[in-house]
Amino acid sequence: MGFEHTSVMPKEVHEYQNLKPGNICVDCTLGGSGHALSTIKSILPNGMLIGIDQDMDAIVNAKKVLSPFEKNVQLFHSNFASLPQILQSNGIDGVNSILLDLGFSFNQLVNGMRGFSFNKNEPLDMRMDIRTPLTARQIVNTYAEKDLVNIFFKFGEEKLSRRITRAIVKRRMEAPIETSKELAQIIVDATPAKLAFKQKIHPATRVFQALRIEVNQELDQLETFMKSLPSLLVKGGRVCIISFHSLEDRIVKHSLRSFENGCTCPREFPRCMCGFVPQIRSIFKRPLIPTQAEIDANPMARSSKLRVAEKL
Repeated sequence: MGFEHTSVMPKEVHEYQNLKPGNICVDCTLGGSGHALSTIKSILPNGMLIGIDQDMDAIVNAKKVLSPFEKNVQLFHSNFASLPQILQSNGIDGVNSILLDLGFSFNQLVNGMRGFSFNKNEPLDMRMDIRTPLTARQIVNTYAEKDLVNIFFKFGEEKLSRRITRAIVKRRMEAPIETSKELAQIIVDATPAKLAFKQKIHPATRVFQALRIEVNQELDQLETFMKSLPSLLVKGGRVCIISFHSLEDRIVKHSLRSFENGCTCPREFPRCMCGFVPQIRSIFKRPLIPTQAEIDANPMARSSKLRVAEKL
């Protein structure tokens, strides 16, 4: 079965990458390699694309999609937070473009058999990198009740976190919860019918998001990456980051703001005395969002936001 995924905001990303022949570029989350293919075509004949993904299925797919340009491509089965080490080990001091797409791929949802979808009866796994030890099954069946409540509320912004957790704990006392379908049904049963009817999303959406974030340590990885961002780009180099929920976008927004306007002096000071030097400038104040036409064609794009910044 082929790798199924449609890249989000491809035209906008391509425009704001500001690519030129000979550039060194990084696609930190290859997914279906749609963005990567567009990037490599713009930096030929002497450019280099470094492709990273923690999902081995994406790496295998990238080898096929990018095979005509294999001399200009280096692929790494790793997490994007490891980019500083990858560049250092390859003797690269800085790159011209970095793309980070924080969404999970449609392929993982429909073909991954790892329990990402609450509509499928799959093992409760949710690991993007199957080499990591923690699974959603372990979290659901072994974490303390208070920890589950905290995860669902913090990472899923789930208002019914306590009610849902009590239902999970009650069920797991009878037998371990093994599949995504089983967990989803527990959540549905714990959700008041009137509230479920009013919601635009499936009742299990937020809990599944929270479990995925916890399993893959997504926010920790993003914070680690953002701290090193300025050092990864050459002067004039750009970063494009696509986020899909408020927790991710908040980290990206605040990090970029700290690099751009991190002066700690009191406002009444006539000039900066703390020695802050801006390292990055945002290309636009508000994030870009997909057009309605794109959302209609690719519903997975509906919550995406694109932020772009340039190294000073």
